[in-house]
Amino acid sequence: MSEAPEKSPRYHQGMATRRSVLGDSYVDQAQKSKTAFDEPFQDLITEAAWGHVWSRPTWTKRERSMVTIALLAALGHHDEVAMHVRATKNTGATPDDIMEALLHVAIYAGVPAANHAIKIARNALQQMEADSEREEGR
Repeated sequence: MSEAPEKSPRYHQGMATRRSVLGDSYVDQAQKSKTAFDEPFQDLITEAAWGHVWSRPTWTKRERSMVTIALLAALGHHDEVAMHVRATKNTGATPDDIMEALLHVAIYAGVPAANHAIKIARNALQQMEADSEREEGR
């Protein structure tokens, strides 16, 4: 049996960025639930999306967050819209930023795509607020 190859520096940078954006609990769960079948995909997104694109210094995490939400909404990737709205607590994108991104989606990708994404974002933001209130009440 061969040993797993050592992860690249870009993978390690990607994992750090992924954790800073999505949070340790989300990434820990993704790592825990990966299988031999989907491990190559998990490595790919960690290295390419998080290690290469999200780790670039040109844009802030806030800017990347807004663009990502808009693109996911425009393409109808609803689960990922919710995930990235929740990640805004770590990226600095505000509810106003999210709405601005989704207004662009309405004009450039279509009102139905924006309408559905706004519902998803609203629900995610409400859940984040409820979670925050619960944590403060502890």
